[in-house]
Formats: sequence, structure tokens, C-alpha cells
Amino acid sequence: MDSDTLQAPIGLINPDNRARPMRDLCLALLLLLLAAGAGSATATAQENKPPGSSLTGLTPGQLSLLVPPGIAIGPQDSRIPAFPLLRGGKTVGYVFSTGTVAPMPGFTGTPIDLAVAINREGEFLDIEILNQKEPVFVDGLGTGPFIEFLNQYRGKSLHQNISVGSAYGNRAQQAGDSVVLDGISKATASVRIANLTILTSARAVAGVPLNGARPQPARPRPDLKEILPWNELLARHLLGHLALDNRTVDQAFAGTRVAHDDTAPQNDPEGRFIDLYFALVSVPQIGVSLLGEGGYGRLMGQIQPGGHAILVMANGPYRVSPEDAVRHTVPSRLLLQQFDLPVSLRDADVAFTLAPGIPLPEQMQIFEIEQPAGFDPGSPWNLALRVVRQHGAMLPETWSREFTATYALPESLFERPALRPELASQSAWMGIWQARRVDLGLTAMLLLTLALAMSAQHSLTRRPLWLDRFRLSFLALTLGFIGWYAQGQLSIVTLLGVVKAARQNFDLGFLLYDPVSLLIWGFVIVTLFVWGRGTFCGWLCPFGALQEFADRLGRRLGLPEFTLTPASEWWLVRLKYGVLAVLVIGTVLDASLAETLAEVEPFKTSITLGFNREWPFVLYAGLLLAAGMVMFKPYCRFLCPLGAALAVGGRARLLDWISRRPECGTPCKLCAHCCRYNAIEPQGAIRYDECFQCLDCVKIYDNAGQCVPLVLEVKGRNRARTARGQAGEV
Repeated sequence: MDSDTLQAPIGLINPDNRARPMRDLCLALLLLLLAAGAGSATATAQENKPPGSSLTGLTPGQLSLLVPPGIAIGPQDSRIPAFPLLRGGKTVGYVFSTGTVAPMPGFTGTPIDLAVAINREGEFLDIEILNQKEPVFVDGLGTGPFIEFLNQYRGKSLHQNISVGSAYGNRAQQAGDSVVLDGISKATASVRIANLTILTSARAVAGVPLNGARPQPARPRPDLKEILPWNELLARHLLGHLALDNRTVDQAFAGTRVAHDDTAPQNDPEGRFIDLYFALVSVPQIGVSLLGEGGYGRLMGQIQPGGHAILVMANGPYRVSPEDAVRHTVPSRLLLQQFDLPVSLRDADVAFTLAPGIPLPEQMQIFEIEQPAGFDPGSPWNLALRVVRQHGAMLPETWSREFTATYALPESLFERPALRPELASQSAWMGIWQARRVDLGLTAMLLLTLALAMSAQHSLTRRPLWLDRFRLSFLALTLGFIGWYAQGQLSIVTLLGVVKAARQNFDLGFLLYDPVSLLIWGFVIVTLFVWGRGTFCGWLCPFGALQEFADRLGRRLGLPEFTLTPASEWWLVRLKYGVLAVLVIGTVLDASLAETLAEVEPFKTSITLGFNREWPFVLYAGLLLAAGMVMFKPYCRFLCPLGAALAVGGRARLLDWISRRPECGTPCKLCAHCCRYNAIEPQGAIRYDECFQCLDCVKIYDNAGQCVPLVLEVKGRNRARTARGQAGEV
């Protein structure tokens, strides 16, 4: 690196119907607030836009944190939203804000804004936080772990494949051109979004001043599907080829400790090490020729929209993927580069067969190029094969050499759109979904089980003991698996993020980075129209389950259970609607207040962070659980803004799914007396806004020994039978 290059520095129910107008008024207020927020989107965007032509939004103080001594900051570059870093009048790097170069919504809908400094070689000098509203880093874990994560970028380069991996360990793992940064437990989605934001914005800046202007990525022509034989594919250079013999590979390791570790070159120097062919099978003519029409169609249906796929075929003893390779991950022995920058490859893990007439190789595999990589299929690119040798048994030293082949397809296979600024795609979320496919599968099984149970509620309630055991087991899974393990606790923060998006560009892509929560959200929204809010609040809320266990503990310990007067409870159940209104108003008026106001939820403290937090938050959550030991689920019934929002949405419920008899309420009030949620009117009607689907009333309804109308009916039949018997005797 020359001298001009920078290096990284070191019984309550309202007896009349006053409740319904009150709820309608709250609903109207919320709708007006949302409409006002969405209607002011344009004005707000203009107000928040930094003045003038500068898009960085960086203050001099923030800029000074990013550069080492002796480096000056020049005026903003006219071609890109970045400031040049100057040494002796020469540009040696750039500093910019990710929030203006590539603003990607974070977990709350607010972009993570970072100040990034890179040198002319694309090496990261430093990264500082300008603004972030990720819940786990705002009064949660704090910004300390996030800063430690960002520090791992120092000295890393855009020429490396940088990804986020295990959250355990203290140092980034690095092997050649692949770097895996240590993630943060309980903040996986946030750091993955941050990584994508950093790489996308840095490549956007580096693409102009460091590497020159690039053409807009070409699109394969869909009309070209002529089937070509193998020899014709070779003749037209539609297949890439890399052939290595033992001697060539051995010579590459000359002068190292592993120079003579492989005996094959000595025994058979001309022998084949590997004979590798590769092709871009997402190009129709190539894909149809190699995979057949049906195989090509199936492949394109399995890769993400806008992505590309490479077919690799090889013969010889050296394997393209080692035996311990993990499916759906970045290959350790293949590297793709274009415009002197690495392009991310991932094992596509798709089943396929070759078309008739294509020679069957010993190894064949398809790798996917994800759309955010900025790959241009119409421009030349290089595929490198990494050959790895290890020396030693206990703590082996690893040595590697790379052998490269160039691949360039004719322009006739593509159509190229007009030049325009290239923005990053949001589709990197697919890697997160693939990584969590087991968690998603188990969550889907739980949701399906719950749906079947609710659909067959009368069959469940005929076996009261079995129902109690089923409910207790399900709540334990909700708390342990969905909550503490899978981090699927739904939160009002998500809804506030949607409100923010409505005021801006309505980009809801941030939801895709938390797949388990999004799956549960989808289920909850659907069931709102069927059963109302109770499906989530009574069965799928981890903190609700924790409150229910607190109540059971209180009963087991013999603690007194406090009840409120009907008048007090009538007002308290409406308190949560006021909390929801305050949160929505705060988000509309000042989005930065949303995360602070959302601390009324104890979910982050008790579920997301497992009580590993500052003592005031732990005390607050602990007091709520302690209150739940002497009063039935007070937070869920009186304070929860998420429950209030779901209750409002539940008014679109299509079914009155809890069966009632004419005698319910008049004269029989047994169900109302037994309902601990006080969700049954004195007249017998169900208040679905407050119903948590515990099924206790359904259990009474189906029990001929408990339900008063059924008991009286049985007694009446017995008396009639007795009377008929006596009349027969007479």
C-alpha cells in the first residue's frame, strides 16, 4: 500500500352499553391519527431532508471521529454523497453516511444511520453510530455490543466476502477472502441489517471514485432459448473451464511448509487434479441447454427474484465443496469477483438433473448469486478455485492458493436498461429465512396445532383434564420456545414501525428480517377475523404465558387474590386504549419518542433479554409479575397497548364462536362468575374485546353436570320419566 493510502487505525362489565361508544371513539381517534400521519408523509420527508445538496448529514465533530491525524476532510464529492479524505491534497479515501447513501429500514422501521470511512482500496477505516433505534440497543443491551460489532470492520475490505455468523466468540473469523463477523445474541436481525447497509452503501460509494462508473446490470433476454449441444456451448464460450494437473498445483505451493505434503504430484505429475466447467444457468439459452426446459423452469422458481445461478461441474479427486460443507452457506473453495469486488455466492441446495447429451460429471452443484451483490451477468467476471493444504496434526497451519478462470458472455444474450443510480435490494432477508428454517417449521407446527385445537374446541372441552394439560403445555412452549429461544415475542414496536413507514415511503421490508415474528404476525392477523384478539393474548404471547404461570404460582403459595370493584375495573380495562393512543400520537408527532414510550411493555426486559438489563427495567417487569401473583394478569387486561391494538382489530371478527343459550345471563350467571377475565356481560353476551380464549366458559357450556340449563334439562327429563313410570303403575 503506497503512502497515499490510508490504513485502518487501531365481575366487571358495564351494565349498560356505554363501553361500545367509548371503544368506537378510541377507534375513530386512532384512524384519524394514522390518516394524519400518512397524509403528512411528504411534508415530513421534506422537513427531515438535510439542507442543500449534502446528503451525508454529518457534523464536523462526527467527521473528526472517523479519520486519523494528518488527514483533512475535503468538500463533498459532486458525483456521490460522500466527503473525500485528503492527504497532501490527494484523495486517499471517503467518509459518508449510510442513512443517505443506502437507507434501509431497521427493526423498528427507522434506518440504521452509520458514519463509514473507507480508503481508496476499499478498506474500512472506522464506523461510528450516528443514529439507531433498534430496540435491543436502545435501553436494552445498550450500544456497547453494537459498537464492538462495528469495530470488527476495521481493516476488513470490500474485496472480501463479509457476512454475519455466530454470535459466540470475540473475534471475526477470517479465511482468505471470506470474513465472518461475530454476531450479537438476541440482535441477529439488527446486525444483519447493519451489515447489509454498510456493504451496500460502501460499494455504492466505491463504485464511482475507486473503480470508475459501472453499467447498469444487464437482464438476460427471455426469448433466447435455443438448445445447444455440449460442443456448441464450448465453441461459443458459454461454458467456463478451469483444468489443473498435479504439477501445476504443487508448484503453486513451492517454498511453503506444505510444498511436499501431497504425494500425488510426485507419483503422477501429469495426473488430473480437477477439470472444472461452470456456466451461468440463469441465462435462458444456457440454462435450457444444460438443464432442459423443465429443469430450467424449476431452478428459476427456486432462486430469489433478480438472482442468478451458476452450475459447477467437475471431475478429479479435488472436491469443489469439502465433505463437511453446510448446505445453504457460502462456499469455502469458490470465489466470484467482478469489478475487482467479491460477489456473494451461496449454495442453492436445489435438486436438478442435466439435460440429455450433457456429459455426467463426478461432481455437480448449483450456487446462487444473491441480488444485493450488484452482480452484472453481462459483464466479465472471474471464478476462483481455492486449493487448501494443511500442515501439522494438533494445530495445523492452513495454506491456500487460488486458481482463476474468466467468464464473459456475449452482449447478444442480454438487454441492458438505461443508466440510473443503483440502489441496493432488500432481498438479503432470504438468507435469514433459510438459516431459521427449522425454527420456522417448529413455529408453524405450533400454530397449526393451535388452529386445529381452536377449531375443535368442543371436543377439547369435553375432556377438562386433558384440556388443562394441553393449555399448560402449550403456554410452556410459548414462553420457552417462541419467547426465550426463537425470540418471537410480538411487540407494539412493530406496529409503531408500520406507522413510521406510513409517514414515509411505506417500506415494510424491515419486517422480513425477523421471520419467526412475521410468521406469528401473519397467523394473528388471520385469526383476528375468526376468533378475535384472544388467539394471541391467551395462547401465543410469551409474557402473557409468564403472567399466567405467575398466577398459578400465587395460587399454589396460597397468596390472597385481590379483585376490583366493577366501577374501578370498568375504567381500568380502558386504560390500555389510552396507552395505545399516547404511543401512536407520540410516534406521529416525534418518531424518536416511540422507542422510549414503548418501554411500557416489559417484553424486551423479560423475554428478549431474559431479565439481563438495568435494574429499573427489571424491577418494573418484576413488579408486574408480582402483581400477577395476587391479581389475575393485570398487565394484559389493563395496560398492554398491543392487546388494545389487537382488540381494535378484532372488531372485524366474522364469527361469534362461543356458543350461548337463551338462559345464559338470565337467569344463569355461572359462566360470568367463573370468567376471570370478566369478559362476559351480565346479560350473558361475550365481550370478545376482553376474551382471551381460555375456553373455561365453553368447558362449562358442554358439561351436563355444570351448565345450569343442562342440569335443569336433565332433571326435567328425569322427573318426566319418573312421572310416566308412576302413571304406568297406577
